[in-house]
Amino acid sequence: MKKLVLVFVVFFASNFTIAQDSDKAKALLDAVYNKVQGYENIFVDFNYVLHNAEADINSETRGDVTLQSDKYLFNYLGTQQLYDGNKVYTIVPENEEVTIEDKTEDENALTPSKMLTFYKEGHTYAWDILQNVQGRKIQYVKLVPIDTNAEIKSILMGVDAETKHIYKLIYTGKNSTTTTITVNSFKTNQPLSKTLFTFDESKYKSDGYYIIKN
Repeated sequence: MKKLVLVFVVFFASNFTIAQDSDKAKALLDAVYNKVQGYENIFVDFNYVLHNAEADINSETRGDVTLQSDKYLFNYLGTQQLYDGNKVYTIVPENEEVTIEDKTEDENALTPSKMLTFYKEGHTYAWDILQNVQGRKIQYVKLVPIDTNAEIKSILMGVDAETKHIYKLIYTGKNSTTTTITVNSFKTNQPLSKTLFTFDESKYKSDGYYIIKN
């Protein structure tokens, strides 16, 4: 009888701790979300590392993105992508080519405009490790997609405990691929050109670019 009672005590204590950790994790992510929503615009410079030991893939590159509301200007792998709130423009200087598309209808797609807010819905949360990175306290939260068909197995999000800014994202896929995004620079409320999120088709045509409209 005593053993049975002990089992129940351990079980409920364990579940209570898990619930508390989940609440702490959600509270931290809510603080991050509220901080991000308070900025007029955000500029992020980041490192991107893709690793898959089984396929012997290990690549690293840098990129940057400027965000204002749901508009963005994204530079990555020599390609520039612009979203003006209506259409997505993918500019490839190497091929002198521009592709113009309507905004994706896939609500689960992780676009640059969702880069700092994707975690708000669709995940369970758990409190994870605390790291000291050059004097900065980085608290990690583990996110697991509620959708069991998602390609992502889990995400570790590292948050600067003082600024409440995202420092690192580690995606672990079901295919054993790990993708790590580390923020090098996080700037807010920068002076932006009024035409930064405007696509000038005539400019690219005069420069000899091939325009593809989907």
